[in-house]
Amino acid sequence: MRSKPVNITLLHQLMTGQNKASVIIPTKNPGRIFRAVLSSVCSQKTTFQFEILVIDSGSTDGTVDYVKSISDSRIRLCEIASSEFGHGRTRNLAVSLTTGQFAVFITHDACPVSDVWLANLVRAAEQDDRIAGVFGRHIAYPEASPFTARELAVHFSGFEGSPVVSLDDPQRYAADEGYRQFLHFFSNNNALIRRTIWGKIPYPDVDFAEDQIWAQKIIEAGWFKAYACDAVVFHSHDYSLFERLLRSFDESHALHRLFGYRLCSNLGILIKKWAALTVRDVRFACASGLWRKAPRFVARAPFDNFMMLLGYYLGTKGNILRPKLRQKLSLDHRVLAGLLKGKK
Repeated sequence: MRSKPVNITLLHQLMTGQNKASVIIPTKNPGRIFRAVLSSVCSQKTTFQFEILVIDSGSTDGTVDYVKSISDSRIRLCEIASSEFGHGRTRNLAVSLTTGQFAVFITHDACPVSDVWLANLVRAAEQDDRIAGVFGRHIAYPEASPFTARELAVHFSGFEGSPVVSLDDPQRYAADEGYRQFLHFFSNNNALIRRTIWGKIPYPDVDFAEDQIWAQKIIEAGWFKAYACDAVVFHSHDYSLFERLLRSFDESHALHRLFGYRLCSNLGILIKKWAALTVRDVRFACASGLWRKAPRFVARAPFDNFMMLLGYYLGTKGNILRPKLRQKLSLDHRVLAGLLKGKK
């Protein structure tokens, strides 16, 4: 019988204890879904060695005890106080505590769909040494709203035509907000960053959109960004209508404050966009038979659209709102304060 060829790279990594990838999972009261996430990460099939760091910021739902109970030498746990958490700050800390050539981020509710998720992220990064970061595709959980599933599919399909991008048109970049948004998009729900680039350009210490600010910085510094369509995670939220308002407020307020984007600048635009979205959803429901298969989701869609747009509108006004009102309108603030379960 012919013996299999020796993988020299893997053999070297095993002998030296070198990790090619460090998977980092920030947690805060994720609930039982985290068990499926961690199990899927541990089950990844790779030709390289990797480690897993769970960095927890004050969970009270048994998450810490669960991680401690797992006998897998690749898994380490770091605990920080809730008051010490910051989306960029905590991820920087996590990268500093790991050793992999690539730091790979997922959130505690983003579950890899297959056992080659990690290998596909790394393969995308290794196409070119100039690729500073890679983000992967999100799909909706099977029980999610059909409208959520469609939105995610449409959003990520927009990156398939240009899987590796750089700032190759400075004039367009300066004039075209849509082009800037395309180049800045990055999602730490499912992403990889190259450690050597992180050493030069770490995540900013901000309360939201740390991933997109980082993408802006690496793009403007001349590095490349890649999209891995085959590095897929389940990641979707069934927000209540009130949570939809809060989540949209956070997104709009951050993007307006950090980039100057106005997702919904006045009430007239809000009404026009709401009408257009409602017509779109009704047509989709008719074409796909959702009126019969999922009438509850169809009936809810117009209200969900309105709360999203209202959040966008209020977010553009965030700088003139009183601080206490901004906190009440922030889903992220409520999560960090322990008022709602962890979502990002």
